[in-house]
Amino acid sequence: MITMYSTTWCGYCHRLKSQLDREGIQYQVVDIERDPAAAKYVESVNGGNQTVPTVRFDDGTALTNPTIKQVKSKLESALSS
Repeated sequence: MITMYSTTWCGYCHRLKSQLDREGIQYQVVDIERDPAAAKYVESVNGGNQTVPTVRFDDGTALTNPTIKQVKSKLESALSS
């Protein structure tokens, strides 16, 4: 399952959530404004910025503000490995 770091007010986050739902991709949402450790993680993979959505995959890699196509591609490549 992927983890999506988000905020309640992020339009890009809402769009990606809708796309993930439509594609049937399971994910967990973590609000970086409520979880300081999550905010630090997002900063660590985004050059000190709290850029959302940031998506973390099971292999430990992350994509920042990805398209649904990028998420699907990453998940498909993980399955074929």
